[in-house]
Amino acid sequence: MDAFLKSYFGRVCTEMCYQSHDSACCTREGITTFFADVVINVLMSPDEAVDALLQVLRLQNLGSKCIYLGTRGCLWRVKPIVCEMFLCKPARKKVFDKEPGALKAWERLKRRGKRYTWPNRPVLFDDLETYFIEKRYESSLMYCHKSPGLLRLKAQAKK
Repeated sequence: MDAFLKSYFGRVCTEMCYQSHDSACCTREGITTFFADVVINVLMSPDEAVDALLQVLRLQNLGSKCIYLGTRGCLWRVKPIVCEMFLCKPARKKVFDKEPGALKAWERLKRRGKRYTWPNRPVLFDDLETYFIEKRYESSLMYCHKSPGLLRLKAQAKK
């Protein structure tokens, strides 16, 4: 996903959002972070990167931007899937109108993303939460096991 975004959307997103300060994807309340996002990021990050995330979480975020958005971009080594999979409508139009191959690649990536987060069947994010729950760890970010909406979808899928 990172390579796809850099290749097709890097310049577009930089110009349309970050330079103009109109970013919709990195707004203060703009992301949902799953517990599995945190686990994967911590596993893939050096200690100093994890320490930087913990440091910003101790700060009060009075601004309009995401607390994880630093001066050199996102502080996450492996960004939350909600962030990675978000492409605003104007950016999609600008890129996909010029690059039909990008649209096909995007559709493949969206299908692949469902292997991690699709709520009505067991997926990686659900499995990671289950592992930690079995170890008696609890987090408000365990949406696969705590979100009423996701639990309802799971129950409907079992019928």
